[in-house]
Amino acid sequence: MKLAGIHHVALIASDYPRSRDFYTRILGLEVVAEHFRAERQSWKLDLRLPDGTGLELFSFPAPPARPSRPEARGLRHLAFRVAALDPAIAHLQAQGVACEPVRVDEFTGRRFTFFADPDDLPLELYESG
Repeated sequence: MKLAGIHHVALIASDYPRSRDFYTRILGLEVVAEHFRAERQSWKLDLRLPDGTGLELFSFPAPPARPSRPEARGLRHLAFRVAALDPAIAHLQAQGVACEPVRVDEFTGRRFTFFADPDDLPLELYESG
């Protein structure tokens, strides 16, 4: 088997309108499709990054919280590649999104920072240069 890349990442939101706004308006992801699934009382929003990678945003009635901290097994965070870190941080901060202090990857020398989505999912911006 030879994997060709990541097709999509799926997230479940506790507050669908708030998360929809965050991922579309603040992060600028493109809306591909949006459907309400009445039988599940659930929204499904298909989003796309510029490189074609998909992000699916779901809502479900009363989803249980998934702890992000302390770090545990499973998905740790979702990282987005940006050409320049400083303008991306400035954009997030202008929208009221707090970012951690910039760090440098000790192996690649690339700069990165972490921030959180409305459900406190750890997100990373990684400067590709």
